[in-house]
Amino acid sequence: MFVRWQAIYREYPSNFWTLMAASFIDRLGGALLFPFFTLYITERFDVGMTEAGIIFTIFSVSSIIGSMFGGAMTDKFGRRWMIVFGLATSALSSLVMGFVDSLLVFYAIAGFAGLFSNAGGPAQQAMVADILPKAQRAQGYGIWRVLANLAVTIGPAIGGLLAARSYLALFLSDAVTSLVMAGMVIALLPETKPEKAADKPEESLRQTLAGYTAVLRDNIFMLYIVISILMVIVYVQMNSTMAVYLRDSRGIPAQGYGYILSMNAGMVVLFQFWITRKTSHLPPLLVIAAGVALYAVGFAMYGFVSAFALFLVGMVIITMGEMLILPAAQALTAQFAPEDMRGRYMAMYGFSWTIPFAIGPLLGGMVMDSGHSNWVWYGSGILGTMAALGFVWLHTAVGNRLQPAESAQSPDAD
Repeated sequence: MFVRWQAIYREYPSNFWTLMAASFIDRLGGALLFPFFTLYITERFDVGMTEAGIIFTIFSVSSIIGSMFGGAMTDKFGRRWMIVFGLATSALSSLVMGFVDSLLVFYAIAGFAGLFSNAGGPAQQAMVADILPKAQRAQGYGIWRVLANLAVTIGPAIGGLLAARSYLALFLSDAVTSLVMAGMVIALLPETKPEKAADKPEESLRQTLAGYTAVLRDNIFMLYIVISILMVIVYVQMNSTMAVYLRDSRGIPAQGYGYILSMNAGMVVLFQFWITRKTSHLPPLLVIAAGVALYAVGFAMYGFVSAFALFLVGMVIITMGEMLILPAAQALTAQFAPEDMRGRYMAMYGFSWTIPFAIGPLLGGMVMDSGHSNWVWYGSGILGTMAALGFVWLHTAVGNRLQPAESAQSPDAD
């Protein structure tokens, strides 16, 4: 086993592992805080899930602007300093959120955080695509998910203990880990932005921003984004409405929800890389469609069952879908993008997350506050089925453009 993992480690360059280590530290701080965010808001400000959903909406709408700005700046000026900028503003936002006692001020900070802290997201994703060749990208994004979920395996369990004593400690931990990652990027990571061809003139800032029109004209990619939005509206319920639903409708405390998320993350740590290597030769849109079908089943279960053990079974099904979807989706975005537009394509792919975060928790919160909380999960099953069929249709329509990369798998890797 050790020799096998050593061989896998040597397949990837040192810059990739440095980025992964820094990202793991940052994700650990976020994993302490984020699963308990809705619990904090509803307790601290004595409000319902609708008000909590409004905060997610503000954050997500401002993130759309921040991500577009960050994607353009990533292509114009490079990856490294955009990552540092996003981390520094994220740390500042977490610090302020931990101290404010006004819901209106919290709304304002959520807008600030979305606008600026999300600006480094496209840079991180573009840096992975810069460092790794096409054949390794899905697996590289899979490794990123393994490390992120290793952080989530540890984070919610620790976060649940801290939340029982002080939510402020969660915000402080998130800020510190963001600053540590920023320091690692500054000290250890060189710039990876590809050099422009000698015959290709440097774009002005205005031309770089205007380059989003070329992304919008990529009809296949935009269809992919629209279908992905349906998929992610389902997925975001796991980190927004699920905690409050389990507490208020099923009598499961925060600690139990933390165990459910820790199991989800533990499965990813154990099985994600193996699954990604085994599926990297398959048509990516069909891999994603299969994963979304599992989402539909797993999330719908939460509306029908009441035993804690069955909630765990539902999360196993959801996690299997997640392991199929996310690395394939990120690698597919890099495959869509021309080399000099990776930041902008990654930013547009981010819309498939920011838009659902803007509307998904709000819609879920409104359904829960209406007294029909089970319909959050029935609706998730319906939307998941629609998205799965959409990806199958997209594969049949344009699959020839999106062939899987040839495997970079070594004989010793399995």
